[in-house]
Amino acid sequence: MENPSAQKLIKKMQVDLFKDGFNAERLIADLKKLREYSMDEQNPVLTKALRLTYEHLEENGAFLIPIPDDEPMEEGVEVVNDNESTGENNMESLEYLLSLFSDLSNKNNMLDLREYNKAFMEF
Repeated sequence: MENPSAQKLIKKMQVDLFKDGFNAERLIADLKKLREYSMDEQNPVLTKALRLTYEHLEENGAFLIPIPDDEPMEEGVEVVNDNESTGENNMESLEYLLSLFSDLSNKNNMLDLREYNKAFMEF
């Protein structure tokens, strides 16, 4: 994100997560505020990712989405996901998702955001 206030908020969420651990209520509030900044920047992929993230947290009280797979999928091949939800927070994935928000000029970050959006929709 371009906005310096948004960058500060992303950094704050990362520090809060590191120092205090997972706090769904605070994270949801911060994500909603960050979504306001994303709407100003008119990035629909990011805006959707933020909304889906806080809705996921509101519904589940935890972050249960795995990090997107780096391997391209072959057609006709069934993928077995060994990162299936165990009902526990996937902190590594949440930290990675937050890091994606910082640098949207990287096309791989945008691709991963789209994969997160797809995973949220399929959850």
